[in-house]
Amino acid sequence: MASRTVPKGGVAVPKRPRGDLEQVFRAEYARVVAVARRVLGDGDAAEDVAQEVFLAFARSGVEASAARGWLAAAAAHTALNVARTNRRRVGREVRAETDPALSGPAVGGDPADAVVRRWDRAQVRAALGALPRAQAVALVLRHSGACYAEIAEALGVSVSGVGTMLRRAEMALRKELSRG
Repeated sequence: MASRTVPKGGVAVPKRPRGDLEQVFRAEYARVVAVARRVLGDGDAAEDVAQEVFLAFARSGVEASAARGWLAAAAAHTALNVARTNRRRVGREVRAETDPALSGPAVGGDPADAVVRRWDRAQVRAALGALPRAQAVALVLRHSGACYAEIAEALGVSVSGVGTMLRRAEMALRKELSRG
């Protein structure tokens, strides 16, 4: 492990680069982007989140053997932060996506159906942003293909509690969606 120094800001910064960073990056980059994209619905923003997550990993003391779960959770947390801090942007997107004059014609389908699908996705993203962080992360990880063991590791809970957490998260998500 690289030796670390702690500057005035309190963030540990490695004196030497991590030897395992490239290997972990190559193995996990696509998954980190996929998790972030599921939250944000935007490939470019998801890649920005992935960059932030890997920078944080490079500065962390997380072992490579624990990187998969740590990176998935960090991607979900970072993406949720981006979603929450961009509520005004989301509002503008929702208005633009629900106005057929602004969204443009749908290719190969009914324009009204395309507008409804985009509206639904925007509503789900907004509802995810209103959920408690652990519930939102659990849902995002599960719908990104993570198994119960990976979700448990990422959230620091027992595997046996993941099912209950997911059911409660789904109920909370439905409740948020019904408010909108």
